[in-house]
Amino acid sequence: MEYGLIGQKLGHSFSKPIHEALGGYAYDLVPLPDEDAARAFFASRDFRAVNVTIPYKQLALAACDEVDEKAAAIGAVNTVINRSGRLYGYNTDYAGFAYMTKRAGIAFQNRTVLLLGTGGTSRTVTAVARDQGAKEVLLASRSGKNGALSYEDAMKRKDVEVVVNVSPAGMYPNNGECLLDLTAFPRLEAVADVVYNPFHTALLQQAEALGVRCVNGLSMLVAQAKYAAEYFTDKKIPDGEIESIYRDLRAKQANLVLIGMPSCGKTSLGKACAKLLGKRFVDLDAEIERQEGRPISQILAPGKETYFRDVESRVTARFARESGQVLSTGGGVVLREENVAALRQNGVVVYIDRPLQDLQPGGARPLSQSRQALEAQYAVRAPLYQKACHAKVNNDAPFYTVADRVKERFYEVLDCERA
Repeated sequence: MEYGLIGQKLGHSFSKPIHEALGGYAYDLVPLPDEDAARAFFASRDFRAVNVTIPYKQLALAACDEVDEKAAAIGAVNTVINRSGRLYGYNTDYAGFAYMTKRAGIAFQNRTVLLLGTGGTSRTVTAVARDQGAKEVLLASRSGKNGALSYEDAMKRKDVEVVVNVSPAGMYPNNGECLLDLTAFPRLEAVADVVYNPFHTALLQQAEALGVRCVNGLSMLVAQAKYAAEYFTDKKIPDGEIESIYRDLRAKQANLVLIGMPSCGKTSLGKACAKLLGKRFVDLDAEIERQEGRPISQILAPGKETYFRDVESRVTARFARESGQVLSTGGGVVLREENVAALRQNGVVVYIDRPLQDLQPGGARPLSQSRQALEAQYAVRAPLYQKACHAKVNNDAPFYTVADRVKERFYEVLDCERA
């Protein structure tokens, strides 16, 4: 191997396309199951340059023959260069995290900062926060040992103003995990999560609901990769590449999620938008039928919805944690908040609103067999669609015009996220 990434679990990593776009070199993902394997990897020195991720950043420091002053002060190495058999260690996470928080408008000066996790990344973030004038940096962990607070004790600190998750909590495939309740912090100004897959972790969704400034770790990932690629190639790369690659990667990985009433056009528009965006199309109702081995009309009946809704929630959670898809949802998916949270973690949610008089009762829709039933559904669900969506598109024009509108709103929402 010449260039690549080592870590314990790498199935979630976006590093390969980022580095290959930055440097034009092949970049391999090399999962190493334990510290013995990581030590053997460094001992072999059979590579030109590697990045290092959880949990081997401190081990990488010890494996290097020479370590950059900043990396040594932090106590963690995430970039190792092999120069004629000698290993040189650097920490580009520092510059990457500083870039991410500056871009998001998150300030540390005179703030009380709480870090969730005590691994190698906590050392990097602590250094950035202190260098930028943080009043106090607190660490929290599950055990609450070695000078860290437990998460329960951390939530008693009412003076916390900035929270940074530096742990794998909530990271794919363990989507939904969250270490604390942000409502415990009345002075909270900002939340940063170094996790980037999913884009909106449960922690960040809490922050968004509270109206607190927040950011995920994707811009940090791209920025630190840019700085690492400069070490890899010994060439300066323009900072503008960070935003260009970030923009392209975010658009490629984001899901487009279509919600709306039965017969509003989600399935046909979803298939068209999947072609326009170059994404995989998934009809969640069809996936439910495939899993159950029978049609929706046999699974769902008036007054007997619980079983169907439970299956729907499981299928929604399974597909929503993946990326790069167009998801067409069932009309009742918004009836459970857990479904909306799952769909929003990686998705831009677009409400397809067709005028009530144009919606068609009957067909294979067990709960909307009559005009009266359809109107009753609309009264309940329309406010939920409005609350759940990032954008609404009216299905009141020629088909391909509406599909283009959906595509445009998808990109508009992503642009707003970057602002």
